[in-house]
Amino acid sequence: MKRLTLILVGIFALTLSASAQQVLGNGQVSGSLESSSIYYTPDSKIYADDPRPDDRFGSNNYIKVDYANGRFSAGIQMNAFLPALIGYEDLADGYKFYLASKYIQWRDKNFEILVGDIFDQYGSGLIFRSFEDRQLGLNNSLEGVRAAYNFGRYVTIKGMYGRPRFYTDYSKTWVRGADLSISIADIIKAPVINFTVEGSYVNRYQSVGGDNALTAEMYGIVPNLNMASGRLNFGWNGLSVRGEYVHKSKDYTSGEFATYKGWAALGEVGYNYKTFSAMATFRALSRMKTPMDMFAKNSIGNNINYLPALTRQYTYMLANLNPYEVRWIGEMGGQVDLCYSYRSKTDRYRYWNFHANFSTFYSLDKQPWTDNKRELFWRDINVDVERQWNKKWKSLILYSFQDNGGHQSHIFVGDVTHKFNRKMSLRFELQYLLSGDDKSEWDGIHSEGDWVAGLVEFSLAPRWSFYVQDMYNIGMRKTHYYNGGFSYTYNRTRVQLSYGRNRAGYICSGGVCRWSPAYSGINLMLTSSF
Repeated sequence: MKRLTLILVGIFALTLSASAQQVLGNGQVSGSLESSSIYYTPDSKIYADDPRPDDRFGSNNYIKVDYANGRFSAGIQMNAFLPALIGYEDLADGYKFYLASKYIQWRDKNFEILVGDIFDQYGSGLIFRSFEDRQLGLNNSLEGVRAAYNFGRYVTIKGMYGRPRFYTDYSKTWVRGADLSISIADIIKAPVINFTVEGSYVNRYQSVGGDNALTAEMYGIVPNLNMASGRLNFGWNGLSVRGEYVHKSKDYTSGEFATYKGWAALGEVGYNYKTFSAMATFRALSRMKTPMDMFAKNSIGNNINYLPALTRQYTYMLANLNPYEVRWIGEMGGQVDLCYSYRSKTDRYRYWNFHANFSTFYSLDKQPWTDNKRELFWRDINVDVERQWNKKWKSLILYSFQDNGGHQSHIFVGDVTHKFNRKMSLRFELQYLLSGDDKSEWDGIHSEGDWVAGLVEFSLAPRWSFYVQDMYNIGMRKTHYYNGGFSYTYNRTRVQLSYGRNRAGYICSGGVCRWSPAYSGINLMLTSSF
């Protein structure tokens, strides 16, 4: 606990110091601090052999500072794992303090160049995406150089070259790429539409000599991987249409000990009119996981492209209990999302919001164990209705039917908020998961039987928030997963302190998931910006 206190005091000191020095010469300094620390406590109910660190403490910390002066900008980010939180041990072996990213950038009217660590995306990310997600422990930025040039509003071209970050170090591979966008609407002078044609090329080079020579010879691995994509984007009034196709040359993945070609197709149609909106998305892919290092272990950090789950992303505990993970070997499916809002013409505090969503994914190929049909990987049919009754009361009810590879569940959620005044509010959640599984065939996380969950949250805006919640398995485990805490916000700094028991399961962000083991402990989170 002493180290936890020192971290908190130190970060507050840095925050106050940085807040007082926002202007530097003719430029401006901005930045952010983020810290997540846990003191783990023994809990024989959720683990027999305690896997916690020796001193029961873990801490993930990030500080980022940027400087901007006219067309020039620069920045750095430092990460400290003291040590890494459980579930994130692949980020660092023991204690680690290192320079996570740095850059120098110049932007002109039509031209820009960046030297340092690059965060970028081509198209939807199927071919290339470098990004940071601290919740997932991801940072696959590209250390190198990126340049872009705009030929008026007609053509945009950009290129990059560098080596990708692999957790606290860099991969032994090199990645280069180019992206081209042509605005057909501007060329033909059609201002009422948006019509662009785009394309990308990405190459990954990795030596197959030395320790990898025998493996390369056995599986026909070549040092160069080539990927290309073509995209069309069209928009008119409330209609939007997008299409993308990606082709990938033969690639090797260490988990399969084989080389395969890959491809992906993505289609999306959206429409909105006044308070109604609709979106339909379809995607099919085969062997599209693209590791930055062919010979390293398969993990969420060893990718240079982005394959999110195209399903509804929930914030409610039980609805997000068993999320879908992309089957990168081969899948096809998509989702349809519908929203409609009805507003009272006489009272702005009265409205209805209706939302329905359907997503499903199947195996790309027919399977003999499903009578030569495509195997169902996922299905979610959900509806929710939000009602603002008056100035004080608001409610939401949600129903979701989920089928996760044969494990079925019916999820019911009720969410009610009462505002006492402009600053004080009280919110209640009540959730129930009715398992459709055969309880004589439990096989682990996906089939634990029924669950019930509840939450009470009291807010005193703009500074204080208090909550208690519990999630109880009334099927197989008969276990409470409780949590309680509070948060305090002052200007741009927020501190949250909580204590509870956390179930083993997936932590998901943007449809990408990381497995997290069970633990109990005291959690301190701090975020600040200046």
